Amino acid sequence: MTSSSDRSLVVDVQGTKTYEVRTYGCQMNVHDSERLSGLLEEAGYVRAPEGADGDADVVVFNTCAVRENADNRLYGNLGRLAPKKASRPGMQIAVGGCLAQKDQDTIVKKAPWVDVVFGTHNIGKLPVLLERARVQEEAQVEIAESLEAFPSTLPTRRESAYAAWVSISVGCNNTCTFCIVPALRGKEKDRRTGDILAEIEALVAEGVSEITLLGQNVNAYGSDIGDREAFSKLLRACGNVAGLERVRFTSPHPRDFTDDVIAAMAQTPNVMPQLHMPLQSGSDAVLKAMRRSYRQERYLGIIEKVRAAIPHAAITTDIIVGFPGETEEDFEQTLHVVREARFAQAFTFQYSKRPGTPAATMENQIPKAVVQARYERLVALQEEISWEENKKQVGRTLELMVAEGEGRKDGATHRLSGRAPDNRLVHFTKPEQEVRPGDVVTVDITYAAPHHLLAEGTVLDVRRTRAGDAWEKRNVEKAAQAAQSAGVMLGLPKIGAPEPLPVATAGAGGCGCD
Repeated sequence: MTSSSDRSLVVDVQGTKTYEVRTYGCQMNVHDSERLSGLLEEAGYVRAPEGADGDADVVVFNTCAVRENADNRLYGNLGRLAPKKASRPGMQIAVGGCLAQKDQDTIVKKAPWVDVVFGTHNIGKLPVLLERARVQEEAQVEIAESLEAFPSTLPTRRESAYAAWVSISVGCNNTCTFCIVPALRGKEKDRRTGDILAEIEALVAEGVSEITLLGQNVNAYGSDIGDREAFSKLLRACGNVAGLERVRFTSPHPRDFTDDVIAAMAQTPNVMPQLHMPLQSGSDAVLKAMRRSYRQERYLGIIEKVRAAIPHAAITTDIIVGFPGETEEDFEQTLHVVREARFAQAFTFQYSKRPGTPAATMENQIPKAVVQARYERLVALQEEISWEENKKQVGRTLELMVAEGEGRKDGATHRLSGRAPDNRLVHFTKPEQEVRPGDVVTVDITYAAPHHLLAEGTVLDVRRTRAGDAWEKRNVEKAAQAAQSAGVMLGLPKIGAPEPLPVATAGAGGCGCD
């Protein structure tokens, strides 16, 4: 995972070791990669420049095991790095994450040029394992079977100066038949509420104004201590953190989504009117086969309650098409829920076998052509609904938090981009006043497309924020460090031309399988 926010960073400095982290999978993996980057920088490495493409002293693959062909993708990328490693003395390659936890020794057998293999429970060991592999001149494979230290205790290189993920739990107690994550990340383990709030307060003190509470099953928080209202209490506690403007969370599970959480969302001003609620299927029969502990009526009941309490909430979801045994009637039930729920957006997946899951060996696997046809029907329906729901936003006046690089055409269109409170993406006319990522602008929505909104008029207000200050400070320091390293003045980054954040590759939820 290399970030284009580092395009100005020159790191080919004599005696300085560089690193590159490549991330596959969900937000949990992206957040883990922030930890890996922090660990490496604490150990003296510096991030390789944008586009290094393996031209670094250490290349780390943080892998995902959710998709069927995840291993093929990994070994293909490892194969492409083999010649570079052979021609670059001292280069090291490390493989971590869910696939490493699953395959362990297999990775070194298939790719003997790999130096380190580590799992999901011991990411803090990466610098030690790299040094051990260098000294002993042999591959180091270390897979812990249980969590050694909660990831949030590790150093972090945050990808954003104004927004941050805060992990509140790791692991999952569910047994969904399509998901291998519980086997790889273990049973749910919750952080102490005080530790979570201390991290949030520290982030806010650094200038962060938006946090996303992160967990494999985020609203099951409290299961360790038997407090079913622990998550709603945590949301309300976030409302008392001065300077924290926006709170989000991902991903909840319908089974654990209780009325007290809805009340906390509605009554806590800085909890945003946004909910990502994985559906997976609208068919009770398929939900049972998936071991999802809710049914269509329960799911739609939650949506109805959220809409009653938070009328402007944008609700998104995950849906799997073509699960083994899914009939045409089952699929029609999914379409029915989509029509009733009217999701702002849906992350749709064609079912693929996850090696090691019960679903992979189920009978009645659906032919690819049938899955593809159903998938296209679902996408067409959701596109229609997304556009209709976005059209309802036209004429509204919204506060946007300016985002880093979310508008890929912003340079050509002379626009900037930001996120509305409900997380909808809005492209707006660039004002004459200086605007930085993390600052807040007020705009009138003038046009809607299925996946974004436009504010084509004059920006009504610009509010400079501590988050914007933090973004500017970080980029000024980064440019100064790069200039010092290169011995050349490279110039400061352009204010108001934000760079993109890394994005997870498997949907919106934790591992895309919530």
